[in-house]
Amino acid sequence: MRVVELDDVADELYGLRPQEFTAARDDRARRARAAGQRELAASIRALRRPTLAAWASNLLVREQDEQVAPLLRLGEELRGAHRNLEGAELRALSHQQHQLVNALSEQAGRLAGDAGQPLGAQAQHEVAQTLHAVLADPEAAREWAAGRLSKPLTATPGFEAAAREAAAAPPSRDQARKRSREDRRDQAGGKDRKDRTDRKAAKSGAAKRTEDARKAARAVRETADQARRRRREADRAAEETAAARAEREEAEERLVRLRAEVREAEEARKQSRGREKEAERAERQARRRAGEAEAAAERARRQADARGYGN
Repeated sequence: MRVVELDDVADELYGLRPQEFTAARDDRARRARAAGQRELAASIRALRRPTLAAWASNLLVREQDEQVAPLLRLGEELRGAHRNLEGAELRALSHQQHQLVNALSEQAGRLAGDAGQPLGAQAQHEVAQTLHAVLADPEAAREWAAGRLSKPLTATPGFEAAAREAAAAPPSRDQARKRSREDRRDQAGGKDRKDRTDRKAAKSGAAKRTEDARKAARAVRETADQARRRRREADRAAEETAAARAEREEAEERLVRLRAEVREAEEARKQSRGREKEAERAERQARRRAGEAEAAAERARRQADARGYGN
């Protein structure tokens, strides 16, 4: 008999809608206990029912698994970029991040609606917060990618705030003095030239990380766009299928009506043919009786003539 693992049970349970979760969990726990797997039964019973937002986030992982790896890579690039970028570049990257999160959270909402469990505004917001956490925190990203969230995730405190501050804040007085000293050392040459080279290399590395993050963001957006296009195509196909089904049902109904009309016509024709045959029989009988009457009259006439001639 196959040994049941907790991971298998959790994967099954967290694929269910929230209202189906508890009964299924308790059933699996009872079955594990009946099989003598007490520890497994206790672990199963400890699994928490997912909130609506957590379930929708899990659904996004399960139904759009091709977006998981690109989003995780994007999170890595964004975390590196947030540590190294300043000003307009960081603001632009943060804007792209928000656009992507909004697109994916809307996609999760559509998937939930298709599964018969539409999201309200609060649940939709919690899905977006979960995706922000996925981009901000590697541990949150791993939890989300497993597809077994029981509650929505929250972003690491200060992640976006730090990014906004880094993007908007001017350099401090100490930073300005430090940069001034570095500039003087650069002019002096020697070790200062090495420092300048190192700073250029650091800027170059930051620029590369920025470009990598943007490429990753574009890749995820393209994947999301493709998913939306496939969704629209599927919707159109579903509409065309529904229209074709309606036409087929209407044609079948017409066929049923026509067949009934054909049966009625055949029955009427049979009845008409029967009446025609009956009329033919009546005509033959009338002609036969008329012939018999004529023959009788002829015989009577002859008999009368014979009696008259004899007199």
